Amino acid sequence: MAPFELAEPTSLSEAFSLLDSEGTRPFSGGTALMLMMKAGILRPARLVSLRKLGLEKIEANGALRIGAMTTLRSLETNPQVKKGWPVIARALRTLSNVRVRNVATVGGALAHADPHMDLPPLLAALGANVAVEGKTGRRVMPVEDLYAGYLENVLKRDEIITHVEVPALGKRRAAYLKCTTRSADDWPAVAVAVVVAEKEQGEKEQGDEERIFVSAATDRPTRLASAEAVESLKIEGDLHGSAEYKKQLLRVYLRRAIQEAREARG
Repeated sequence: MAPFELAEPTSLSEAFSLLDSEGTRPFSGGTALMLMMKAGILRPARLVSLRKLGLEKIEANGALRIGAMTTLRSLETNPQVKKGWPVIARALRTLSNVRVRNVATVGGALAHADPHMDLPPLLAALGANVAVEGKTGRRVMPVEDLYAGYLENVLKRDEIITHVEVPALGKRRAAYLKCTTRSADDWPAVAVAVVVAEKEQGEKEQGDEERIFVSAATDRPTRLASAEAVESLKIEGDLHGSAEYKKQLLRVYLRRAIQEAREARG
């Protein structure tokens, strides 16, 4: 691994200034970044640690506010998350292994823009927004708008994710399913997140309103208007399966996820 400088700013403004130069990368949990550096895919001259910026809080006051430096394990085990957004805690149990979840952060998992990540499609289905800050100010966007393509996000060089806000589930019900080709905690071949909101009384015969997002089979979290829309979806084949194989998996897992969401408690 090539040598690099490690900077540890203690304020957002200091972090923005340090990031605004060539060859510099933000450093949160580092679980993916370190692997890419060891493989020689990335050779940053400077890493800017975000650990001392106070971005690790979890707050639930109607909506759920998750600081970008919150570890995945902290999110998984938080009592407020388990009670109000149990689908998040359930999904995290099979995200890699507990050693990785103890280090990896929410902000890093989102910014990495790997379509095989579990959190992006789930948070997108839940209607979450991500807050981004940089030298020019703050902006908020839906989680799905953070992505431009495979391993590509829309963040400017001096911008970082500061927190994610997830609306209350209310009467909505949610499910997240993934199919792995090896162990249960492996990268998914396909991933499906579904959130179902019941119609008002008297409208149930018209069915449920659904938010469906798929990932791993696409180059970014992708919303489907309905389960039938998978037939026209552009599928990305990779080492986890061919495009044809993944399309068949999606047909099956979409039906399962919608059914599970309708029967879920949250």
